Amino acid sequence: MDGKFLVVGSGVSGIAACELLAKKEKAFILYDENASLDTDALFEKHPFLEKAEIVCGAFPEKLYDTVGVVVLSPGVSVEKDYVRRLKEAGAHISGEVELAYTFGKGTVCAITGTNGKTTTTALTGEILKRHYADVKVVGNIGIPYTSVAADTTDETVVVAEISSFQLETADTFAPKASAILNITPDHLDRHHTMENYIAVKESITKNQSKEDVCVLNYDDEALRAFGEASCGCRVIWFSSKTALAGGYIYEDGALYRTADGGRTHLLDVKELNILGIHNYENALAAWALGSALGVPDEIIAEAMRGFRAVAHRIEFICETNGIAFYDDSKGTNPDAAIKAVQAMERPTHLIGGGYDKHADFTEWIDSFGDKVKTLALIGETKEAIAQTAKERGFTYVFCCKTLEEAMDVCFARANDGDAVLLSPACASWDMFKNYEVRGDAFAAHARSYH
Repeated sequence: MDGKFLVVGSGVSGIAACELLAKKEKAFILYDENASLDTDALFEKHPFLEKAEIVCGAFPEKLYDTVGVVVLSPGVSVEKDYVRRLKEAGAHISGEVELAYTFGKGTVCAITGTNGKTTTTALTGEILKRHYADVKVVGNIGIPYTSVAADTTDETVVVAEISSFQLETADTFAPKASAILNITPDHLDRHHTMENYIAVKESITKNQSKEDVCVLNYDDEALRAFGEASCGCRVIWFSSKTALAGGYIYEDGALYRTADGGRTHLLDVKELNILGIHNYENALAAWALGSALGVPDEIIAEAMRGFRAVAHRIEFICETNGIAFYDDSKGTNPDAAIKAVQAMERPTHLIGGGYDKHADFTEWIDSFGDKVKTLALIGETKEAIAQTAKERGFTYVFCCKTLEEAMDVCFARANDGDAVLLSPACASWDMFKNYEVRGDAFAAHARSYH
């Protein structure tokens, strides 16, 4: 990476990229579209910005001829006009994952997919930590890869959750082991078509060698076709629906590894502390990754028994008057929200809605069956979801102004033994800074019922 760096975005990802560049003594400019950004507060909070230029508001013409490398934060689209013009002017368009990989060392294990990334990444990290001395769990899970890259050595194992936004700007990124868990419609407001979205997800393998590994979901039609015809590295399959001759499977309440027509029992799922078949699939993928990176089965099993659900992913919050509250704020698309509904073992009063990513909510509504008793809706999408629910014959729908109002509606309608579930099927950005803030608000109000 040659030339002056331009870091776009002053959020967590952008600041971590700036800090890495400062540590590597690279000249850089920090740009943010927010014209009212408090630059004095940035300088005070982050002393390493002292020698940097910070530019806010409209993109200045003078920068088009002075920038060699553009480091985009994941939330910044490559289709922005100024990004296109920078590329046309000869700048290399990169991202924080590519920047971290360029300056980092060690073995990289990368996990992507529409749903399950965070749980699988956290679980894989726990597995590898029990076998390797230096493991760093980073990426879309909340810790920028750039924030640890300068501290990596040849002995480091990096476990990275990678989003489609991050893969858009990954150029030389080449994990030793990768996983694509599933691909269902999401972020079509940014990727435009499913074909584009699938191609971006599959690009996680583009620099992997034939000796490297990619773990793929055999039950996903697009991934099965990719693994059988196009994937350039060694494929390891997992499935919860098919008795694979070779791979990792869930069947009859247990996880197995199969090979040459035989099977090895790995773990009974009743030993796990995570709910739902989707989480058993996540466990299969994590087992496959851990095994591919040399971790013995007994260590993997021990890590899985000790693992607890990650925050905001069907996380049990509390119980009041026999009514349990579950936070699945990370269920930001219909497929993830379907899995959360399927994981519930109680009659469920569901809170949904949020930022509009142009998703279709029909299958989500159809998944309710007799389990969902109430649908309380918030955010930009509430009217569209309510209309879809009406068309699909689900009538217990309430449109609410706030998350707290939606929770009050659900709590009032719930009986002893029921559950109130936040699984919005939408992103949070219309009402909250991110899904974590939304989940924290849900948890705080749930505890107020005591």
